[in-house]
Amino acid sequence: MNSKTWDALAATPLPEVRRRAAVMDELAQVEPVTVTGAHRLAWNDRGGQSAVWYFAEDGRVLLLTFDHESDLNLYAEEDFALQESLYEGVPESLVALVRDRPENYESLNLTDSATGRTIHYAGGVFWYDGTHWHVSDGLAEHCRREDVDLFNESGFDYCLRGYLFGGDFAAPEASS
Repeated sequence: MNSKTWDALAATPLPEVRRRAAVMDELAQVEPVTVTGAHRLAWNDRGGQSAVWYFAEDGRVLLLTFDHESDLNLYAEEDFALQESLYEGVPESLVALVRDRPENYESLNLTDSATGRTIHYAGGVFWYDGTHWHVSDGLAEHCRREDVDLFNESGFDYCLRGYLFGGDFAAPEASS
C-alpha cells in the first residue's frame, strides 16, 4: 500500500487540510453543509468523481472518495452489506455522519431493502483520528481479497490531485 498522495496528506497539518478542502469546495461551487457534529466540504469534477470531507467538531475527519470508472464503484452492485463493509473500522460516530442522511450530488445513497436504512456510496473510506490518517479496515480488506489497487481504484489519488498535498497550494483563502 503506497501512495505519494497518502504520504503527503499524512504530513499535512489538519488546519491546512481543512483550508485546502474549503478552497476546493469553493472552486467546485459546492455548498458547504453543517451536519450534526461536523462540517461537510466537497469537490466534484462534474463527471462522476468526488471527494467529500466531514470535519468533526472533535478534530476527527471522515474522507470519502468516489470514482465512477473504478473497480470500487459499487453503485451498480446495489449490495448494501458490501458497501457498509467498506466502513468497517471507522468509529461509529464518524459513520453516523453518512448513515441515514439525505443524498447529494457527491454522495448517493444505497438503501438496505430489509431495514430501509441508507449509507452513502464511497469507493474510498478514510479517516483521521485527531493524530493519524487511516484507511478503513473494511476497504483495506476488500482490496486485499479482490486484489484491487486501493489508492487508484478508490479514486483517492485522482480525487485528491487538485488539493496538491505535498506541494504549494497558493489559492486564495476560502471562508470555512
